[in-house]
Amino acid sequence: MKKSLIAAFGAALLIAGCDTPAKLISVPVENVDQLPVKIADLDEEQLKEWPGKDIKEDTIPGMSVEKTYDELIKGQGSSVIVAVIDSGVDIEHEDLDGVIWTNADEIPNNGIDDDKNGYIDDIHGWNFLGDIVAEQLEKARIVQKYDAQFSGKTLDQIPTAQKELFKTYTKAKAEVEKDRSELEDQITQYQGLMAAVKTAHTEVSQKLNKEDYTAEELAALPAETQMEQRNKAILTQMLTYADTIPEFMEMLTEQLESMQERLDTNYNLNANYRSVLGDDLNDLNDTNYGNNNVIGPDPEAARHGTHVAGIIAAERNNGIGMNGVANNAKIMVVRAVPDGDEYDKDIALAIRYAVDNGAKVINTSFGKYFATNPEWVYDAIKYAAKKDVLIVNAAGNESIDLDGGDTVYPNDQLDNVTEFADNVITVGALNYKYSGKLVASFSNYGKSNVDVFAPGVQIWSTVPGNEYEFLQGTSMAAPNVAGVAAMLRSYYPQFSAAQIKQIIMQSGITSNIQVSAGGDADVVKPFSALSKSGEMVNMYNAFKMAELSTKK
Repeated sequence: MKKSLIAAFGAALLIAGCDTPAKLISVPVENVDQLPVKIADLDEEQLKEWPGKDIKEDTIPGMSVEKTYDELIKGQGSSVIVAVIDSGVDIEHEDLDGVIWTNADEIPNNGIDDDKNGYIDDIHGWNFLGDIVAEQLEKARIVQKYDAQFSGKTLDQIPTAQKELFKTYTKAKAEVEKDRSELEDQITQYQGLMAAVKTAHTEVSQKLNKEDYTAEELAALPAETQMEQRNKAILTQMLTYADTIPEFMEMLTEQLESMQERLDTNYNLNANYRSVLGDDLNDLNDTNYGNNNVIGPDPEAARHGTHVAGIIAAERNNGIGMNGVANNAKIMVVRAVPDGDEYDKDIALAIRYAVDNGAKVINTSFGKYFATNPEWVYDAIKYAAKKDVLIVNAAGNESIDLDGGDTVYPNDQLDNVTEFADNVITVGALNYKYSGKLVASFSNYGKSNVDVFAPGVQIWSTVPGNEYEFLQGTSMAAPNVAGVAAMLRSYYPQFSAAQIKQIIMQSGITSNIQVSAGGDADVVKPFSALSKSGEMVNMYNAFKMAELSTKK
């Protein structure tokens, strides 16, 4: 339902999940349907700052972070630990080194489990992957595991107790074969394009006596023969993607290498990357594996996790890099997401590790569509709920309606409808343009399965080696919300995880603007119909709601 211009200040909402729940009071939220659409493109500096902007003042659908700091935040809140379960984090980054959690109960590098938590020398978190970087997708692992048992059989040949497993295997095998075929076709096409570009580039560069010619120089080059015209046409088109042809070929080479790597690792049906850990994958109680190297063996592979950590808590106003959302957060690093699909065992143990070691917010910017032991993760989520820990989860980047039957893991819904926990908030991604393209083209959505939307396109943040980069995805939207949640938990510790979730969901900005869903111009829906709350997260309104609720 579309919100009225002025919501009733006196409407009290009783939130479950606390023994003596405080009452949450709604705040007036201005309707933004009539805001003028921002026509001008954002320049690089504006892009770097857009998630913190205010939709009314800037017509940019940010979270009003800077406005919150300027007008509402007074004094110093308490420190809040935010666990980043991800690919690893560069804890020595210039913009993160001051906000990394340190386990005060552990003596560094003495080879002893001083705090008796089961993990030796876990100073800044734990690495459940050890030296693993590459990994298969879950569907490839399923095919590999069950192919000998099920290949060539039909459903009526399968014992009743194994029919559901057989269906999962059949679906996984069909997807793996389809994906592999598409990847192989793409590689062939790209290789053909590379060959054509190289031939054309050799001819043109010889005529111009240079390799780094511009589009203008190419346009001025006479083309008399059919081959010359063809070469010129090919190169002209490629120069729309890069400033020079050598730059374009470098980009194309990187794409080819990436596709081949995915084929060789993610879809490898003969690999066993896990073997180096030495644990029993089928035993959740076998926790004696991994190490304390939370960046992992390859700093470059920690790009994703480092970017996520920076969004949440990069040091604010230190004169370098960028400002994270939260100024009171400490990042606990839990490495459990490889370059492929995560294992349910690692994620379940990672959540429990974060909870047991003091995290009040957990960011889970990862996901997959097949799971072999989802019950382990469900139990860990319930454990986090019991311990009053909020989990902020990325909705996924496949442009699909999650209410349509696809299940993305992790989640808090056993049947895609009924929530089994009240401490998980799932986040879709916003674009920086308040228009029909407000929802990121890649973002999953769903009135039942996605709770809110937050900035997720062209997000500037930290990457390994004291560098910064624009990345995008619901992986970037979730930590924006995790930062808001951390700030609320910092300044309003009296509210439970479930209440913080409700504050974030009920204090956002609502709009019925018509938007493309899933990047499909033919699928147009009201923005408010794409998530449970129908709202864009707004830190300013969340603080107002929290403050008002404390005075009830």
